[in-house]
Amino acid sequence: MSHATTTPRPSNPLGGETYRLTLPNTASAAKLARDFVTSLLGVSRHHDLVEDAQICVTEVVTNAHRHTSTPLIRVHVAVNRKRVTVAVADDGPAAPPLLHALCVGPEQERGRGLMIVESLALAWGANTAGEHHPGRKVVWFTLGRPVLDDGRA
Repeated sequence: MSHATTTPRPSNPLGGETYRLTLPNTASAAKLARDFVTSLLGVSRHHDLVEDAQICVTEVVTNAHRHTSTPLIRVHVAVNRKRVTVAVADDGPAAPPLLHALCVGPEQERGRGLMIVESLALAWGANTAGEHHPGRKVVWFTLGRPVLDDGRA
């Protein structure tokens, strides 16, 4: 069973709108998350970010599905005029081992997903969800236009 908020959540510190989707940890989770993010970007007129967002959310949700036994995968999307940030939370291992995944060689067939996210995103990271959700890991990425030195995007 998946659950999406029907109205945007008002607590986005960057302004704009925040949406959440909770998915069971199944093989279809990546497709459902990808479709969710695609529809939000279409409505918010971020058509130029759709392809990169699809690739990144697929990689991060697939990692949660394949490498954790979490029962639920939570997708949080914050959209404003210039950027979109997607955060994927699961009950998997702590974040630091994820960063080790960036050290894979070009000859390896697996482990390149986070390198793809890093190449497409303005910023990305992994951390724990804090004291309110011990053991929960969050991997996030931000897409959009980079801010110029004069503050313009």
